[in-house]
Amino acid sequence: MTDSADPNHVHREPREAEAQDYAALVRAVQAGDERAMEELLMRAQEVAYRFSLLVCGRPEEADDAMQEALLKTYRYAGRIREPEAFRAWLYRTVRNACLIGRRKRVDEPAHLLSLHESNGEDGFGRGIEVADPGRDPEAQAMNVSLRSRLFGALRQLPRPYRAVVFLREVEGLSTREVGKVLGISEPNVKTRLHRARVMLRELLERS
Repeated sequence: MTDSADPNHVHREPREAEAQDYAALVRAVQAGDERAMEELLMRAQEVAYRFSLLVCGRPEEADDAMQEALLKTYRYAGRIREPEAFRAWLYRTVRNACLIGRRKRVDEPAHLLSLHESNGEDGFGRGIEVADPGRDPEAQAMNVSLRSRLFGALRQLPRPYRAVVFLREVEGLSTREVGKVLGISEPNVKTRLHRARVMLRELLERS
């Protein structure tokens, strides 16, 4: 009997599965598993830097925010009451670190790195998506072009809207989780997401 035919088999979407993987690692850390802590820090490093680039803007500030998030992960992962909420906790930690760094300066960054630009050269992650090697070259080229246009438009959104789109659409957090990370209500998340989608559509149509 295949998994799909098994009535007890539960299909998990990729983002749901990722959240459960993090939760399992947090529980293992709380049980004293040192190898689980190493794995958690490695995975947290990637997502923390990806998000910090978006909300901090400057690579050096993003690096500082990531380091702060990793330090707090090491210190406090064993005390997290809801392991399933780890990702939201991590993003909130990164955001707070970026806000602290932003208070130290008054000018906005001249250039915001796109999420896919953080892949490879700096060694901090694999980016948002990796093209399926099974696709034909033309399809891969179209996919790369579409991602480039999308993230180019994303960089042009006002900061609050960038964060909402990233957390909700890219990272797959729930509306409630996004609200907790950003410190806003769920209706506010929905309003910002709607406006962000409209702005993105207009930007993509002009590009």
